[in-house]
Amino acid sequence: MHNRFGNNFRIEVEGTSHAPSIRLRIWGVPQGISLSEQDFECDLARRRAGAKGTTPRHERDIPHIASGIESGATTGDVLEIVFYNEDVRSSDYDRFASHPRPSHVDFAARAKYGESIDLRGSGIFSGRMTVLLVAAGVVAKRINPQMHFSTRIVEIGGVRDEQRFDEVIAAAQRDGDSVGGVVECCVEDIECGLGEPYFDSTESIISHLLFSVPAVKGVEFGSGFEGIRQRGSQRNDRFADEHGTTFTNNEGGINGGITNGNPLVVRAAIKPTASISSPQHTFNFATRSIEPLTAAGRHDCCIALRAGVVIEAAVAIALAELKLETIKNR
Repeated sequence: MHNRFGNNFRIEVEGTSHAPSIRLRIWGVPQGISLSEQDFECDLARRRAGAKGTTPRHERDIPHIASGIESGATTGDVLEIVFYNEDVRSSDYDRFASHPRPSHVDFAARAKYGESIDLRGSGIFSGRMTVLLVAAGVVAKRINPQMHFSTRIVEIGGVRDEQRFDEVIAAAQRDGDSVGGVVECCVEDIECGLGEPYFDSTESIISHLLFSVPAVKGVEFGSGFEGIRQRGSQRNDRFADEHGTTFTNNEGGINGGITNGNPLVVRAAIKPTASISSPQHTFNFATRSIEPLTAAGRHDCCIALRAGVVIEAAVAIALAELKLETIKNR
């Protein structure tokens, strides 16, 4: 499997959901950045389960820095961080080998990698692995310390009224079902000039990482799909001053793949959790017949509740990659 991303801020993830541990390696972290295991806690806490609608699986998510730190600062060598899996129930997943879950990776992964692939807890495809992205995001933010990230859920189950989110999730839980959502990430105080035209545009790099997050099925910048319903005269971002500030931000802070200094705004669509307890009539490969399937195990009713910090981390990793590329080319 190819589990690496980046050329300048290069990350590698290793392990599976129910393995003894999972680990992250990062190359390209500059020397001398202050960093300790305690610095990860704030973002890791944002990802943890506990709220209504999230999985009953509880992991402490304690980062163990194995290399790349000396006397509280990065050394410039590979930074390696290990997390131990402590709350696993592998038997919940045995039957999905012959009776794969609809809209899940069970069937496709075995078709590609063979029956020996470890899909306990969904293996490397699990949302469990996103704890590594969050950890990488903590480091990435220190490459661009002047940037300010704010992330929020703007839609759940087709509803955009935040006051109704709990109601929508509770209704899905009662039905043994799940709901998706939309997460918006905004980055302010971002410098002008990050990104390259064409293949390494800011949108390309961010989208690459966002689509690496399990359950992300759509990405849009600025006014996104809503903007195509406007005329150019309505949508164009007119300049307001000599600094490049614009009256509107329909482009989401990016022109021609390059950041323009206005806030970067990106949204990610998170699909409803594929594993649901409501019966689904689907093909059983062992009996060769359509049979009801209920997904036992501990799953999030709404993944979007915990995805915000993961989306934010992915954006931070992309901007660290682009920043280091800019420094390299000066």
